[in-house]
Amino acid sequence: MMIHTTLGLHLILLIGAAGFYAGAQNVLAGGGSFITFPALMLAGMNPLAANVTSTIALFPSQIASAHSGRELVGDVGKLRFPYLFAISLVGGVVGAFLLLSTPASFFERLVPWLVLFATLVFAWGSFRRKPLHAVSALHAWHLLLIQGCIAIYGGYFGGGIGFLMLAALTVAGQQVRTATATKNVLAMAMNASAVAIFAFSSQVEWIAALALGVGAVGGSLCGAWLMKWLPESVLRGFIVLVGAVLTVWMFMR
Repeated sequence: MMIHTTLGLHLILLIGAAGFYAGAQNVLAGGGSFITFPALMLAGMNPLAANVTSTIALFPSQIASAHSGRELVGDVGKLRFPYLFAISLVGGVVGAFLLLSTPASFFERLVPWLVLFATLVFAWGSFRRKPLHAVSALHAWHLLLIQGCIAIYGGYFGGGIGFLMLAALTVAGQQVRTATATKNVLAMAMNASAVAIFAFSSQVEWIAALALGVGAVGGSLCGAWLMKWLPESVLRGFIVLVGAVLTVWMFMR
């Protein structure tokens, strides 16, 4: 049974501000859930409700990101994009059902490890040296299997999925620009299936989701302007710092 939090105006404004920053952050460097997840927990939600609410709230901005780069999306070698899209939808459903069947107490114990893993993936993806040309080292069925696992993880928690997909797609042979557009659409697909399931869950805090979603849409529009002058490395470094602090805090709770 869901215990709903009572949100005052100050908390709604705080959540909206977190959504605004997360929307801009997703445009500039990714990792917006690292901001929204702790913000919702600080507002009084348990980790399970915070994760479900954050996933739903950030979905509209993911649609915008996927739509803006749709012309760059491509196949990966002999593997057609529709197969990757389909496995992402299926994996997102599996991950979402796993999350909703997980007791809140178990998820609360698991979350520090998930945040630690996502932070390490984000740090590696942000600061590693990215090759200009990738050489395919994955067979088509290997990539399908990897994408299926990422999609399940995405439906379950989702932190760091963008960098996991970028790593897999570039190793499989896609150029970085194409891989970025492809992973945006695949992330939208796996979250679409998760959102369709979460929308009927009692874990959703709809007032918080609305405040977060409105803020995220506004932030994504602002992010395009910020991209012209704000150093991306500063934002990425801040996200890694937030993830590290959040991990330590969760392990010490």
